[in-house]
Amino acid sequence: MSYGAPDRVPCFEEGIREGVLDTWRKQGLRADMSLSQLFHFDRREEIVVDLDPRPKLEKYPSSRSELDTFRQRLDPFDQGRIPKDWTERVHAWRNRDHVLMLRIHRGFFLTMGVQDWRRFREVIYLLSDDPVFIREAMTIQGEFAAKLTELLLKHVEIDAAVFGEPIGGNDRPLISPKMYEEFVLTSYEPILSVLRQYKVETIILLTYANTRALIPSIMKYGFNCLWAGEVNQETMDYRNIRREFGRDLRLIGGIDLDVLRSDRESIRREIEKKVPSLIADGGYVPLADGRVRTDVPFQNYVYYRQLLEKAAQR
Repeated sequence: MSYGAPDRVPCFEEGIREGVLDTWRKQGLRADMSLSQLFHFDRREEIVVDLDPRPKLEKYPSSRSELDTFRQRLDPFDQGRIPKDWTERVHAWRNRDHVLMLRIHRGFFLTMGVQDWRRFREVIYLLSDDPVFIREAMTIQGEFAAKLTELLLKHVEIDAAVFGEPIGGNDRPLISPKMYEEFVLTSYEPILSVLRQYKVETIILLTYANTRALIPSIMKYGFNCLWAGEVNQETMDYRNIRREFGRDLRLIGGIDLDVLRSDRESIRREIEKKVPSLIADGGYVPLADGRVRTDVPFQNYVYYRQLLEKAAQR
């Protein structure tokens, strides 16, 4: 991500769940064998912190008069927000040789408590009917996350900060770039300031579906890495994104997960047409663009990882 000269490009694991492994054991994966015995995986660890209101809200606020409770339940000094074995982990991380990331924001809709269509509809109306409320709610979350980030970074050095942003539909983001800047990115400023203070070089937007229209905005505010999942490949093709936005925007992912459900020839074409050129250009970690599930045949996954390892080592 620093455009240096590494011995190889990292190969991360997709976060495969036990249910998928159970299915693959019926398709040829030996019961006594793990995936790490079959393939090389570079270890990637995330610091998991609780970013939700504590205790949980029975109902998320819908007006400015309800924001005091929201603020009170976002206490960055609450020790329940960090891992119970925090001191031991901090000590171990001082000698680590793997990638360590911090997930420090859940994005607009989750911050606003969107868990179903009713709340989604309410929040969309509030963007128009009470923009001051939306701005204040996002500011509260941003200031809380900034204080929590600073408390953590006083003790541990990280390689990247990750902002989750489930905000895209299949054809476009669910709010406009202008509104995204006004309500969301401005609320991130306190966090981004802390990250700059502690010299965190890689700031990742982890997003889904089609968020291409937001890329100029996120870059303007200091994000320098895109990790897009479950995308429409026509609009979010990483080769086109690299051509348009250049090497200032690093990339993680980009391999169409759908081809892993297809056949070996489709997998080979996908890897060969995308991965070598992006690796050669730098600032790119190849990975499937979504979670691998039980509809991906085991032998397809084996073939995909073998091709990926060869491309990364070259």
